[in-house]
Amino acid sequence: MSFDGVFTHAMVSELSETLATGRISKIHQPYENEIILVIRTKGKNHKLLLSAHPSYARVQLTEIAYANPDTPPNFVMMLRKFLEGAILEQIHQVENDRVIHFTFTKRDELGDLQNIVLIVELMGRHSTIVLVNKENGKILDAIKHIGSSQNSYRSLLPGVEYIDPPKQTQQNPFESSKEKVFEILSKASELNGSYLQNQFQGLGKDTADEIAFRLNERPNEKMLVWQSFWSSLEHELAPTLTITEKKEFFTPLPFSSLEGKQENFVNLSELLDTFYGGKAEKDRVKQQGGELIHKIENELKRNQSKLVKLQQTLADTEHAENYRRDGELLTTFMAQVPKGAPFVELPNYYEEDKLLKINLNPALTPNQNAQKYFQKYQKLKNAVKVVHGQIEQTNQEIRYLESVLSQLEIAGPMDIQMIREELIEQGYVKNRGAKKQKQPKKSKPEEFYSSDGSLILVGRNNLQNDQLTLRTAKKTDIWLHAKDIPGSHVIIKESDPSNETLVEAANLAAYYSKYRLSAQVPVDYVQVKHVHKPNGAKPGYVIYENQKTIYVTPDEQLLETLKTNTPH
Repeated sequence: MSFDGVFTHAMVSELSETLATGRISKIHQPYENEIILVIRTKGKNHKLLLSAHPSYARVQLTEIAYANPDTPPNFVMMLRKFLEGAILEQIHQVENDRVIHFTFTKRDELGDLQNIVLIVELMGRHSTIVLVNKENGKILDAIKHIGSSQNSYRSLLPGVEYIDPPKQTQQNPFESSKEKVFEILSKASELNGSYLQNQFQGLGKDTADEIAFRLNERPNEKMLVWQSFWSSLEHELAPTLTITEKKEFFTPLPFSSLEGKQENFVNLSELLDTFYGGKAEKDRVKQQGGELIHKIENELKRNQSKLVKLQQTLADTEHAENYRRDGELLTTFMAQVPKGAPFVELPNYYEEDKLLKINLNPALTPNQNAQKYFQKYQKLKNAVKVVHGQIEQTNQEIRYLESVLSQLEIAGPMDIQMIREELIEQGYVKNRGAKKQKQPKKSKPEEFYSSDGSLILVGRNNLQNDQLTLRTAKKTDIWLHAKDIPGSHVIIKESDPSNETLVEAANLAAYYSKYRLSAQVPVDYVQVKHVHKPNGAKPGYVIYENQKTIYVTPDEQLLETLKTNTPH
């Protein structure tokens, strides 16, 4: 479902219970349209995510890790000025709309108590977050500045009076009297989702369709069904993820109108982390990594074109002897070569009784034409000495760039900075500005545990791959990598792992490779002592010997299981 008024109502109740009287300890703006408030209450820190994302707008507690920009945006600086150390007094939903007011109290520099309201409007692409002085109703700042030229109804600019979004005129289903509800339901010529959306506030399509489905199942008990639905929302929440053939739905209750596999969650925030986690992460990576992907794709195309030219040069060198032969024939039979002719046929003493046609440049003398052929011969003979090395170097470059693209496809937002640092180090990306950069946190490989409790480590970028294979792993540990394709280095921290652990680690190597969507992926495995890095090789590039190969089908569900396993 969408984050409609009904889901907003349930989320406000959940957050009010968890965050009541909490104090803001930290405020971050990790992404363009998202704010994280770290609120401490009852001896525990909670990360409250406020998202004004055009596609994923929502409010929830989150456990998903995030990275902070080196330079805080202006909006977060304003939030810190007014809200750091503030106490959360109330979380309030406006009617049954997708508008939530977070009211805070904090003493100013003079010690006077001031009331500040942080308003989150969940309105699709018009979603926003606004900081308002409750005393005078003036906007202190907004995450998106909207002027009168963009919106004639209201402006969202510092110093302007805050005006509520246009109010819904339908009935609030949480406050409507039984008589009014009965009247509305009785009047319907056809009781469907669209009719209910027109009559009641805050019903998303999925919610309206579910209520209509329940009402039509028991047409003689409409009021009982109606009251039961709203009572369950208030007292018997059962956050549910339903996966149908076409899409996924998150709902505060199991919806009977949705057919598919259902999974229940402890609370609404955990449900949203599962539903939005991957989608939002991919979107963030697209935003942050888009420039890198574009840069690497261009570099890859350039190297692929270079390789084609080098291979053509190598092919041409096979004909080098023909150029030497033609030069010698022109020199030997110089007197028989007419000036200004486009070609000449001369006896070929390399093949008895045959004439050989030799193309000429009419603008050159016979001697100059002969010298031209000798020059071509010499150039190709010299080229063959270096072209093999250039081809190998270009192939390495292509393999490296493909490995970076493969990593960017499955990178999380926190991986992007590490990949950027690697590309700066390798000279593909310029270091922005001479400003002193904050030292990035040391990157660690991802940890998994096999079914029998063995530790499996997976590199998520090429610097991690080098660190993992060449420094972290013992010589007797088992190293795995998708065969002949870009992918992560995988290490089993065992010298003699079980066959089950080997297959599970191979699955990880296949998933974290360019062929993660393939049905069968060959994965090589060998002890680390047989893996070596050539001098001067790119990050992540190694050679190995004595390997064995196993074939597996990448399984994302297995990956999630291995991620949640614990050591035995």
